[in-house]
Amino acid sequence: MAQESGGVRHNESGLPIEPVYGPQALAGWDPGRRLGAPGDYPFTRGVYPSMYTGRPWTMRQYAGFGTARESNARYRQLIAHGTTGLSVAFDLPTQMGHDSDTPIAAGEVGKVGVAIDSVEDMRVLFGGIPLDRVSTSMTINAPAALLLLLYQLVGEEEGVTAHQLKGTIQNDVLKEYIARGTYIFPPQPSLRLIADIFQYCRAEIPQWNTISISGYHMAEAGASPAQEITFTLANGIEYVRTAVAAGMDVDDFAPRLSFFFVSRTTLLEEVAKFRAARRIWARVMREEFGAKNPKSQMLRFHTQTAGVQLTAQQPEVNLARVTVQALAAVLGGTQSLHTNSFDEAIALPTDKSARLALRTQQVLAYETDVTATVDPFAGSYAVESMTDELEEAAVALMQRVEELGGAVAAIERGFQKDEIERNAYRIAQETDAGERVVVGVNRFQLDEEEPYEPLRVDPAIESQQIERLAQLRSRRNRRTVTGALDDLRKAAEGTDNVLPPMREALRARATVGEVCDALRNVWGTYVPQTGF
Repeated sequence: MAQESGGVRHNESGLPIEPVYGPQALAGWDPGRRLGAPGDYPFTRGVYPSMYTGRPWTMRQYAGFGTARESNARYRQLIAHGTTGLSVAFDLPTQMGHDSDTPIAAGEVGKVGVAIDSVEDMRVLFGGIPLDRVSTSMTINAPAALLLLLYQLVGEEEGVTAHQLKGTIQNDVLKEYIARGTYIFPPQPSLRLIADIFQYCRAEIPQWNTISISGYHMAEAGASPAQEITFTLANGIEYVRTAVAAGMDVDDFAPRLSFFFVSRTTLLEEVAKFRAARRIWARVMREEFGAKNPKSQMLRFHTQTAGVQLTAQQPEVNLARVTVQALAAVLGGTQSLHTNSFDEAIALPTDKSARLALRTQQVLAYETDVTATVDPFAGSYAVESMTDELEEAAVALMQRVEELGGAVAAIERGFQKDEIERNAYRIAQETDAGERVVVGVNRFQLDEEEPYEPLRVDPAIESQQIERLAQLRSRRNRRTVTGALDDLRKAAEGTDNVLPPMREALRARATVGEVCDALRNVWGTYVPQTGF
């Protein structure tokens, strides 16, 4: 929420909010240069001319827990209720490239997402789902190439060609070093792997979005809106530079780049944030990288409502929060949207709460008039002023990243992490002091909370998954697996694209952990630097 300081209210980025905005706020402002038309450079008003007037955004629901079979049942329910895109959550062992039967995975199998150890799990996960008609987003980073290839192999088994597959892998490892920590390899081989994915998908899976450059997790860690777009776009610049340095033409891969942002309850600032981010990215791609294809200049993004703003106290109030957050994303021009379930601050969402979250999007799309016109805030004194101010703040912070040598060099200095932690501490102080109102937490509390029964994950899942792995290893051809993993290591040691040998190892029933271990043997693992 906006904060007061000496009688002046400030937004989440610390910029002042005027009580009244009028023509003087936009004195000398050129709408032709700052806005353009919807679908035209600099894409302030949106990346497509018609936006939602032709069809609404893609309605995704992020789901995945326990076994592949349980998650498959949830996906089928979501599709039956009108979901047009799936977003897959993976458990922590999968995210870290470990099999479910390794000691480090104990107690985490199937807890925060679905456990995927091999192509056999992936086959169960997507059984009966038309992969040629559904768009699938996978929240996976360091092992992103593996999960994409498993998806491709399952599609082949079902008669769906790689050219028909549509979706996104998050694949944004730089934000893992900044905010989440589910990295595996050091930065340089991680960037090499991302460039290999770009090249592979251009030839093999051309409709796939090869990376979703994520500000969401940095925002959840405490980044302000200005920090969120700054560090996200700086990471994006690093990925583009890596691909260009690998010999790729920017217009060959940039149209498949996508982004992932949070949407908070501060509606006006969020709308301004999305518009500013589009304008900055368009300018960077045109002026720094010489992108000529308009699609290379477009910042297309998925949005998820702010999980960090959900409360365990009076959880039903989260329905109101999520509605405002979703509206901000839509008014900001998102291409796809996930709405959090009201009970996610307590546990994995129940079937009913997930359905209500989807219904929130459907009400916005079909019962309101926000889809009737493109960018209704264009020309708003308040929103245009906020957009310009956020853009200026983000560009200044991006320059600081550049002065440190770019995103990777800044990460190695701990710059982004320190900046985010300082902002998170400020937010915590304001909340504790009551300056930042959180309904049900520090104001409008109940004396006694109503009971709530959360969804619980069966602890037997871990033993079941371990048994599946034992059966897999007993049935497969050990010599074929060993040979395929040797081929992968040779590619990793040289300069060949690692995805083709990785695909063949997975086809031979090598596990996710075995493939990641083969790369660990060559590239090592990342150890965070301290003392900066």
